[in-house]
Amino acid sequence: MPVDRSLYIIPNDSPVCQLDAEDAFKTLSEKERKYAHYVAKASFDGALAVFLQVSPESAPIFYVLYRLFKAETVDQLKEKAIAVGFTEAEWQAFLVYTAAFYNNSGNYKGFGDSKFVPGVEQTKIRALIEKSAVGTDEKVLKTWESVESKIGSLQTTELQLGFGDKGVTCYHSSNVTQEDSEKIDRFFKQRNLAFWNTRLFKEVGADGKTTFTIKLASSEEGVVSEPEEFEGVVIQIIRGDYSLLMKRTHEWLAKAIPVVANKNQEEMLKKYIEHFKNGDIDSHKDGSRYWIKDVGPAVESYIGFIENYRDPAGTRSEFEGFVAAVNKETSKKFQALVSNAEEILKQLPWGADYEKDTFLKPDFTALDVIAFGSSGIPAGINIPNYDDIRQNEGFKNVSLGNVISAQPKQKMNFLDEHDEELMFKFHKDSFEVQVGLHELLGHGSGKLFQKNADGTFNFDNNKVKDIITGGPIATWYEPGETWSSKFGVLASAYEECRAEAVGYVLCCNPDILKIFGYTGELAHDVKYVNWLSEIRAGLLALEFYQADQKKWGQAHCYARYVLTKVVLEAGKGFVKIEETKGEDGKPDLHFKLDRNLIDSVGRPAVNAFLAKLQAYKSTGDFEGGKKLFESYGAVGETELQWREICIARRKPRRIFVQPNTVENNGEISLVTYPAEVSGVIQSFVERYDAKAIEELYTCWKNDYKWF
Repeated sequence: MPVDRSLYIIPNDSPVCQLDAEDAFKTLSEKERKYAHYVAKASFDGALAVFLQVSPESAPIFYVLYRLFKAETVDQLKEKAIAVGFTEAEWQAFLVYTAAFYNNSGNYKGFGDSKFVPGVEQTKIRALIEKSAVGTDEKVLKTWESVESKIGSLQTTELQLGFGDKGVTCYHSSNVTQEDSEKIDRFFKQRNLAFWNTRLFKEVGADGKTTFTIKLASSEEGVVSEPEEFEGVVIQIIRGDYSLLMKRTHEWLAKAIPVVANKNQEEMLKKYIEHFKNGDIDSHKDGSRYWIKDVGPAVESYIGFIENYRDPAGTRSEFEGFVAAVNKETSKKFQALVSNAEEILKQLPWGADYEKDTFLKPDFTALDVIAFGSSGIPAGINIPNYDDIRQNEGFKNVSLGNVISAQPKQKMNFLDEHDEELMFKFHKDSFEVQVGLHELLGHGSGKLFQKNADGTFNFDNNKVKDIITGGPIATWYEPGETWSSKFGVLASAYEECRAEAVGYVLCCNPDILKIFGYTGELAHDVKYVNWLSEIRAGLLALEFYQADQKKWGQAHCYARYVLTKVVLEAGKGFVKIEETKGEDGKPDLHFKLDRNLIDSVGRPAVNAFLAKLQAYKSTGDFEGGKKLFESYGAVGETELQWREICIARRKPRRIFVQPNTVENNGEISLVTYPAEVSGVIQSFVERYDAKAIEELYTCWKNDYKWF
């Protein structure tokens, strides 16, 4: 069946939202601004590595686009584009593609993992490059030639991120299979190693012998472990992945040390620098420990290889770095939530035995992002993701206020007029509540039952009963096993679902809503909009289901769809999704949620499901958890019809334009850009110097043989 090309083109009317940080930046002292500037530079330079993680063509596309827009202004290039045959719509499509490419750190969507292509033919792009100021630059032309056939290609195996036989990724060389990845998983587990900042490359010699090379992200190069035999293959570990970019990262961090606010920040940065130099995860974990202790800073940041959503194996992580200023007024609400957390946790449906022995009260702040280097910007974060630190030492939660508030006003599909009006009115309020509950009491809750190296357990296996069977606990995490290693590619969606469900059920509590300042009828509206928004999101998530492979990609979408199926199963008219005809005569859907049944039908259904999710997670019962989760994640004929309508009526996702910090004569200022695609392009051109882009190019050439 031919691919519908229009589905892979970013629409020309995609909204651009400005990530407004001006007021937040004004609150910072000159010393704090310098600290923010240096860590922001480290974050953005380090995030160039994401282009090397996504697809083989992302880095060279970045190189060509940067050189093109660096050499001439958008207006100058437009004249030349029209001269070589671009229509106005095609020129806009090219700008939108470029802005989306920058925003997603590559040519695969940061949310959804599907490829996107320019809405203009490659031949016209080539003609523009040749006519432009870089048209005689042999390096630019050769780089374009290397990706020209890929940039607009929609071959079946190129549509989604995935292992090389079914998709595209640069976390592994293209010949690595899922079976290979599972073998390396066993190697890592046996040696108690961590995946976070690694990539995996496979070579088969003339003698048929297979060698796997595991590369650690670091500026230093060299051998970590000599080649050794394991299950019939040879495995070696070396340093030096993205070496030039990691060097830039730790050099910027070193500049931040003289302007830290306290000793914790200083020790944190020193450990991060060690990590980016030698690739040692233990150094990053130590840095994270100091980060946890740095409570309530004026400038908050975190940096490293953090989230594993996009690795097909679900273990290796994307580079991410952010800097933000604390919104003190909004943070008071979250601190009040933290203060009440131990009592609130008792309302969750699994009891004290399944909760951590001691709730490690985290720092929870509302932030306005100044810089966020990654393939996408979340609304909230709960980190670090290291199980041992989260379980035994603590974590932090952040809510990103200027991300939540940057909402374009566009029609909301499938809702009646009254519900749409409520969504516009209370979206920010309800989402703030959901983010707070999701991050603090969702990701921050629950105990993992672990067997220690000395044979003892972190739970009383004579007393604790299995929630599912009522019998004794039969499974747990063996030494060296983690949540991510045990649940693998399912871990992200499963955990997001658990955290989302916690937000659903706890937002029904009037005392919790009161913490956020909502009482009376206002509280009822905020609760309703939260349920309405989240469950409708589960319907819209069908757009991201890969029907041809019968597979879910994006973790948050999979999670929300599962919960939508849970409440649909609850019945009693709580949620209704009906096929209708739109004003245009084409198939449409009507989504309705009965607000009067949230407490009597919706909450009990989600509560019961949540208890099962926690039971399987706590006991490390992957098979049981997988069976439960996938049963609700199944997409039948009716849902496939809904999916077609969701795709046909989908709205373009927002593109963020971020500010830059610049240093002049020792003073730091914030540079903002207009909320339009040319503003996004200008921000990227001014964010990076030519040397950084040449170093990205060198890293790409070093990778070339693997792909």
